[in-house]
Amino acid sequence: MHLLLDMWGAAHLGDQEVIGEALARAAEAAGAAVLHIHLHSFTDSGGISGVALLAESHISIHTWPERGFAAVDIFMCGACDPRDALPVLNDIFKPRDFRVTEQRRGLCR
Repeated sequence: MHLLLDMWGAAHLGDQEVIGEALARAAEAAGAAVLHIHLHSFTDSGGISGVALLAESHISIHTWPERGFAAVDIFMCGACDPRDALPVLNDIFKPRDFRVTEQRRGLCR
């Protein structure tokens, strides 16, 4: 299952430490095993792109702190439930508004 999460008015979008912790905690909440987390900060905008590579696929985030916006993809297979990551992300980023789109892919039926 692939969840697309858009967050507006979110906090901590330029904080690499918080974003790394959010990816790790979201993966754990969903029952996924983290293999590696990579984060990249963009000096011109203060935005951060990050990915948690999981044994069950990935969670990625792209932030635009200057616009208060973040886009998160949560793609998982197996016994994991990506929906369990959503409360963790909402608790950490505290968005004013958010939208979740669920996309069934490949082997998920």
